[in-house]
Amino acid sequence: MDAQVREVVVQTGTPSVTVRPFGAGDAPAWDAYVDSAPAATFFHRSAWRDIIRQVFRHRTHYLVAERRGALVGVLPLAQTRSLLFGHSLCSLPFAVYGGPAADDEHVERALLDAAVALGGELGVDHLELRNITPRCVAWPTSELYVTFRKVIEPDVEANMRAIPRKQRAMVRKGMRHGLVSEIDDSVDRFFELYAGNMHRHGTPPLSRRYFHALRAAFGQDCEILTVIDREGRPVSSVLSFYFRDEVLPYYAGDACVARDLAANDFKYWELMRRATERGVRVFDYGRSKRHTGSFDFKKNWGFEPTPLAYEFKLYRGGAVPQHNPSNPKYRALIATWRRMPRRLANALGPYVVRNLG
Repeated sequence: MDAQVREVVVQTGTPSVTVRPFGAGDAPAWDAYVDSAPAATFFHRSAWRDIIRQVFRHRTHYLVAERRGALVGVLPLAQTRSLLFGHSLCSLPFAVYGGPAADDEHVERALLDAAVALGGELGVDHLELRNITPRCVAWPTSELYVTFRKVIEPDVEANMRAIPRKQRAMVRKGMRHGLVSEIDDSVDRFFELYAGNMHRHGTPPLSRRYFHALRAAFGQDCEILTVIDREGRPVSSVLSFYFRDEVLPYYAGDACVARDLAANDFKYWELMRRATERGVRVFDYGRSKRHTGSFDFKKNWGFEPTPLAYEFKLYRGGAVPQHNPSNPKYRALIATWRRMPRRLANALGPYVVRNLG
């Protein structure tokens, strides 16, 4: 069972809603609910709970809402402590989406009330909900992030034609360079490219163990696609999540030569092509910060940005936390990390990044 949470009963105009902590044996019902709930995402799946607890050593507080004995809502939460960024309760660290998934507004309100009460009992500085759409309009929000989602055609060639002309030319350039894609059975090639890319950008990498845990937990719904050049050398790779009829490229890395080969452009086309053949209907390019290279890259594919509603309950006043590279604390860390030998960065990175989710 998750760390102790007081059971909450909320009286509404409909039959009362009970909110209680996730318990032993709840995973099958939780996941069955997540699979069908419109507001649920890949990050609501129960396996994230074990990953957060076992890989990152954070306490989890998963909340279950019931009405007349039936599960009618869920809210995954994790508690993090950081000397740099404080003490928080979040739905969900290391995820781009979170917040409550519920049958109706009464259940959602019950989950939110329980989360606010829990944050107060735990003494956190703030509660963060990473919603796709606003839930708590009176709370302070962060307007830094947007998401890029698009319905794709069931026909591969139709999707190629839908890519704007200049971007389509980059995909063709990768093809002319003789690039091909492969689906990997292990994380090894991906991790080397990912860790190298993170080091060049001055960002602590997540651990190889974390990526092994993702593959073990999610199986075929966690897929690694690697692009290789004519000599068989891996030059770019992406780890993607599949959920219902969506694909979400989530972690990526590349070699220094990738830009000249248009390997990243080719990589995302190959992911879209393979996803189309798999029957996927939504390509979710994921979260980006406004006014960044990643933001521009995704717009160049013809995807339009949608603001994300990251909402904060501030228990001690102050401003919305700035857990991003524009924060001076991050900039100092980036400068230090770029100068660090890569082997040392790979060893120390997981201990640093565990609190930066």
